[in-house]
Amino acid sequence: MRASALVNRPRIGGRRIGCIPFQAPRITPHVFVPLTDDNPLIAIPYQFVTVGLIVANVFAFFMVEGIAGPQAIGFALVPAEFVREGLFGPVVAGERFDGFDVPERVTLFSYMFMHADVLHLAGNMLFLWVFGDNVEDAMGHVKFLIFYLLCGLAGGLAHTFMMAGTGFAGAPLIGASGAVAGVVAAYLMLHPRVRLWVLVLRFIPLKVSALWALGAWIAMQFIMAFNSTTDPVAWWAHVGGLVCGAVLILFMRRTGVPLFDRGLETVA
Repeated sequence: MRASALVNRPRIGGRRIGCIPFQAPRITPHVFVPLTDDNPLIAIPYQFVTVGLIVANVFAFFMVEGIAGPQAIGFALVPAEFVREGLFGPVVAGERFDGFDVPERVTLFSYMFMHADVLHLAGNMLFLWVFGDNVEDAMGHVKFLIFYLLCGLAGGLAHTFMMAGTGFAGAPLIGASGAVAGVVAAYLMLHPRVRLWVLVLRFIPLKVSALWALGAWIAMQFIMAFNSTTDPVAWWAHVGGLVCGAVLILFMRRTGVPLFDRGLETVA
C-alpha cells in the first residue's frame, strides 16, 4: 500500500480523503491466503476476544469511518505528529489536514481499527480469524486482548521510528495488520507443525504446515522492510508486530503450554 500526498484521493469508510494513508499492508500476501487449520481449542470453550476484535474492526469500518467520512483519518497514526507531541505532550492544533485533532497517544491504538477499504479489512480479519483462536487459547481471554493491543502498539511505534525524518513522516498509518502480525508470530512459535489449508497464489488450494506457510510470509516481511527503501509501504509495522508477538508469547502463554508443538505425536 503506497502513501503520498494529495494523489488519487483514496477512499476510507466509503468516502474519499485528501491524502493517501500508509496502510499497515494488507495482511493477505500475494503468496497465500489462509482458509482454516487443523487445530482445535483446548483450554477455552470459544474465542470470544478474537471474535470481539473482528466485530470491533468491522464496526469501526462501517460505522465510525462510514459516518465520520474524511475526518475518520484523524484516528490514523502520523509519525511526524507523534514525534512532535510525544506520549504525554499536548495536542498540537491545526496540524492535521482533516481538521479532526486526536492525540497521537490515542492514535497509537485507534489506527489499528481503521481500514482503507473492504479488501483491506477482510484480509486482516481473515488472518485474525484463522490464527487468533489458538493464540487466545494459549493465553486466555484477557491476556490475549492485552497481547493484541501491545503488538499493534509495537507495530505503530516501529513504523513511526523508521519513518520519522523521512519524506513519508507526514503520511497517516491505518490497518490492523501490525497487531495481527504479532498473532501470526505467536501462532508459529506455538504450532509450527499444524497443517493449514491455504490458497497458494490465491487460487490453488493446498495443505501445508504452518512452518512453511507462515515462515515464508514472515521472511518476506523482513526482506521487504530492509530492502524496500523507496517504496512507501508500512512493512515496519509488520516487523514491529512480529517481533513483539514472538517475545510476548514466551511470557504470556499459560503455564504448561509448550512451544513449537512439543509433545505433538501426530499431525493430521
